[in-house]
Amino acid sequence: MMTQNSRRSFIGGSDARIIMGSDEAALLRLWREKRGEAEPEDLSGNLIVQLGLATEKLNRRWYQANTGRVITDVQQWRRHPTLRWMAATLDGRVEGGEVFEAKFMLPWSFSEEAAAEKYMPQLQHNMWVVAARASVLSVITGGGKWVEIKVHADPLYQHLIVTAERKFWHCVESGEPPALFGVEPPKPRIEAVRIVDMSSSNAWAEFAAVFARTRSAHLEHEQAKAELKNLMPDDAQQAIGHGVRAKRSKSGAISFDLLGTEDSRAAL
Repeated sequence: MMTQNSRRSFIGGSDARIIMGSDEAALLRLWREKRGEAEPEDLSGNLIVQLGLATEKLNRRWYQANTGRVITDVQQWRRHPTLRWMAATLDGRVEGGEVFEAKFMLPWSFSEEAAAEKYMPQLQHNMWVVAARASVLSVITGGGKWVEIKVHADPLYQHLIVTAERKFWHCVESGEPPALFGVEPPKPRIEAVRIVDMSSSNAWAEFAAVFARTRSAHLEHEQAKAELKNLMPDDAQQAIGHGVRAKRSKSGAISFDLLGTEDSRAAL
């Protein structure tokens, strides 16, 4: 367990979220904390933070039970091999490889994209510290939902994180107040890793019924288009008959449209 004094001697993953964020007041508060001019914020009364701490062990157990993969290096502290002011306290590593991060989030504003974007600086920071190529964000929501999100290392964004943190640490040492770095996190590439039961969705039920009802007609329609294309002479720019017109574009692509009886006669 890291003490308050020791946390002042390095920049960690949760600090990276503040340094790469848009909250200037939080950035200045962190700067004063690292300089020893202010005590760290007391989060004992923050229910969401405390729920995250309380569910961390459950989160690891749930992840291992649902994936069959083992979490190692739980709460291990690691310092970057060359950047001595940069370190990470890991929630764990997946079988000694991917960085594991356990989070609790509220259900009503939850989305996988928003979760990955929110924790992107922390994940990329921790991956950089331990030279991991990927990380796993394991999220339990207050709605009784568990989600696994895999995030890959982003070398460009990691370079920006190191640049911003180096500037921030210079401010800590010099006493110069820091400024917001102003870089948006990269859009997360969410890897599909789960199976979702949509049986409770009325909209899914409605469109599933339409899909099932029209599937055979769609397949017959596509087969008819293929046969009509084969029947169209190679030197024809248009082919018209029985209420159907085929048109060949300059690139050679053939498209079809329906004609009324009068339209068919007029075209001929």
